[in-house]
Amino acid sequence: MYRVFEALDELVTIVEEARGVPMTSSCVVPRGDVLELLDDIRDALPGEVDDAQDVLDKRDEIIRMAQDQADEMVSSAKAEAERMMEEARAHAERILAEAKAEADRTIAEGEAEYAEVTERARTEADRMVQAGRDAYERAVEDGKREQARLVSQTEVVQAAHDEAARIIDEAHEEADRQRADCDAYVDGKLAEFSDLLATTLRTVDSGRNHLRSPLPSTARQAVYDYQAQ
Repeated sequence: MYRVFEALDELVTIVEEARGVPMTSSCVVPRGDVLELLDDIRDALPGEVDDAQDVLDKRDEIIRMAQDQADEMVSSAKAEAERMMEEARAHAERILAEAKAEADRTIAEGEAEYAEVTERARTEADRMVQAGRDAYERAVEDGKREQARLVSQTEVVQAAHDEAARIIDEAHEEADRQRADCDAYVDGKLAEFSDLLATTLRTVDSGRNHLRSPLPSTARQAVYDYQAQ
């Protein structure tokens, strides 16, 4: 191909340097030199055309091979993306199932413990209230008996009234104190149950966050390539 261009350049030079014909745009060129250059071009063209065709043939083969390789890579990427998506889906479903089972178990245990604590607290509260009521009634009876015994003595009677009132007030205070202790006990157990429920909710939230976490960058790129097809 180089000889073809070289011969063409020489032809251009010959034409440019040729002597012009007066009163026309024609020129006089050396016929022998021009014919010789044309023969060189004619002889060089077949080989150069064959070389160019070989390049074209190789180009088509290279393009075909590249297309085949690209198709294979796309197919592999699609298969890998589908496999990774399936694994991620299965992993997420397994985590969600485990979190749900753990939450159900924790809630069931918490409900059972809450029922047990509530029942114990109720029983203890009833016992303490009854004990306070019994103490109050005994104090009233003691006050009445003491009042009857001292009814004939004015100062003693007044003292008996005061003592009876004091005993009654102490009985009320004891009953109130026992009731407050019972309420504090029940409140403490309810707080423990609240902490247990909070821990369970954090476990469930963690499972949900893991489920929403993004795929690795390679898998995400494969999915994007797959969707772009």
